[in-house]
Amino acid sequence: MTTVATTSGSTVDPTSAVQQAAQSIISGSTNSTMDVNSLVTAIVNAKVAGQTDALNNKKTADNTQLTAIGTLKSVLSLLQSSITNLANGKTLGSFTATANGKGLTGSADTTAVAGSYAVNVTNVASAQSLTSGVFSTTDKLGTGSITLKVGNNTSTIKLDDTNNTLSGIVSAINSASDNPGVSATIVNGSDGAHLVLRSTSTGLGNAINVDVNADDSTSAINKLKVGSSTTTTDPDPTDNTKTITVPEHTTIDGANGWTQSSAGVDSHLTVAGTPITSSSNTIKEAVTGVSMTITADSVGTTQTLTIGQDVAGQKTAIDAFVTAYNNFVSTASSLTSFDSTASSQGALLGDSMMNTIKNTLANTISKGIGAGAGKVNLASIGITLQPDGTLSTDEDALTSALTNNSGTVASLFNSTDGVAAQLNTSLTAFLQTGGIIDTRTTALNDDLTSIADQQTQLTTYTQQLTTNYNNQFTALNTLMSSMSTQSSYLTALFGGTNSAGAMATNAK
Repeated sequence: MTTVATTSGSTVDPTSAVQQAAQSIISGSTNSTMDVNSLVTAIVNAKVAGQTDALNNKKTADNTQLTAIGTLKSVLSLLQSSITNLANGKTLGSFTATANGKGLTGSADTTAVAGSYAVNVTNVASAQSLTSGVFSTTDKLGTGSITLKVGNNTSTIKLDDTNNTLSGIVSAINSASDNPGVSATIVNGSDGAHLVLRSTSTGLGNAINVDVNADDSTSAINKLKVGSSTTTTDPDPTDNTKTITVPEHTTIDGANGWTQSSAGVDSHLTVAGTPITSSSNTIKEAVTGVSMTITADSVGTTQTLTIGQDVAGQKTAIDAFVTAYNNFVSTASSLTSFDSTASSQGALLGDSMMNTIKNTLANTISKGIGAGAGKVNLASIGITLQPDGTLSTDEDALTSALTNNSGTVASLFNSTDGVAAQLNTSLTAFLQTGGIIDTRTTALNDDLTSIADQQTQLTTYTQQLTTNYNNQFTALNTLMSSMSTQSSYLTALFGGTNSAGAMATNAK
């Protein structure tokens, strides 16, 4: 027999409750042991129980489907991420750049061409560093302004009593919003404090120049002025009366006690016999699609830079695709499962949307690309379809295909109608706004909104019923009390079955 929970937490049999109410009426009294509030709640709940259960069950089903669809959408998004660069050709067009010595590294993009190049480094690029004459760290050096220039960039810093000590000038340079590319610091030597300026970029074009506009021509800030130029000669270390020719580098005028502790110089190297000069130690496009980085370890050596297919990176990308697809298959299987022994099933069992997605992706995975003798499929590169719908990779066969049969791999994953390109097109259609997943999600959310509205209406109806029944039982109780009082009066007056009333006594 169905029971209904009351608002007090007790459980009342609605049929029994109604029977008790009827018995109270038949007995002529509502003085039953049944709590009226519980009785009314039981009657009302019995009336709305069917609708309540139906709405709750529908809400649970909708939320279960939304959770399942969210899980499905997540694994499909991961699958699409795993194939993006396989679909657009970037992965299979990737190259590596490797050197056979020290101090030379490289990277290559999809515009590179496989080949080997002799690289000879004469010198690496360096940044200019300048050291001033001696100053006191606490003395005020005067007022006015200094202008720092590096390449085409300048910054003018005003100096007043708040910042015209050596430490104040260092702070002003480093914090300037338009700093042209200079870092400043103080080096405290045995002779006193020195201002050290270093260009933050290497190369001839990043030499440092400092102009001074002092309010007083005799103030110490005039000693901050320094100018840079370039030269291709240096004193001969074996005979200071002579000079030697060297790679072009920065030099300074030597006024005001400044010295150049490190010259700014461009890097010089040859690639396949062609001279290359760069302001940086990262040399881009000396070879099309290739970026090289050199360090001091490479100076004076000739190395071979080899540009080749990025087999390891391509294999990693394909393995990631296989893993993501197998994750989708496993998730789809769980969402459409059925267990007859436990009478349970997946949230999307028999669902048309789920079937469309599964069938579309499985068909793309299983079919070949191309026609005739040139037709290839995943099995052509060592990836086979298993009975449960998952993919299994023969890693040795895949490596061999990438190394020795790159044309087959390129055909299979071509960016027009290759496996990854077709999967990507389908996944985009499924996941996009207005696609079948979005449409289903919107419909379920709309249904949940409707259910919430119906539950609100049912709550209002339940409250109205409760009020009506309470009013009816109150009126009944009043009526029965009145009838009981009249019955007692008449019995006292005329007597009952076992007694004589006052009128009967008076009659004698």
